[in-house]
Amino acid sequence: MPSVQLFDGSLPVEQITNKWYEEFKNSNYGAIITFVGVVRDEDGIDGLSFDIYEPILNSWFDAWQEKAKERNAIVLMAHSRGDVLNHTSSYIAGVCSPKRRVALELIDEFVEDFKASAPIWKYDIIAGCREYALDRSTAIEGAGILD
Repeated sequence: MPSVQLFDGSLPVEQITNKWYEEFKNSNYGAIITFVGVVRDEDGIDGLSFDIYEPILNSWFDAWQEKAKERNAIVLMAHSRGDVLNHTSSYIAGVCSPKRRVALELIDEFVEDFKASAPIWKYDIIAGCREYALDRSTAIEGAGILD
């Protein structure tokens, strides 16, 4: 079963997506869909920086593999640790499925849930310094101080 791939710095997009294609093209999947997230040049940032809590990320990803398996599909994911400059990639998601409609639906659900639930903290890089991107962050359900 595929696992999360983590890289230091910007992702080597062509290497990752080509490897996924080569690995799964003969597995009788009629659809192999990828989503590549690119860091935008906005609000005066030089890029983004990411911290990841890997045990929870792996559990979240494994749960998604089970959801995909119920639909005869698999999900794929690569993400950056550390600094990623503007106009480079920090996130790639993929879905392989025998059916196009399943792959299209799953990639949308997977990417949206990733944005809402993955234990990845985002920082803006401004003038070489990391500043927590609070206004673009989503609280993870169940996280926080216990009463």
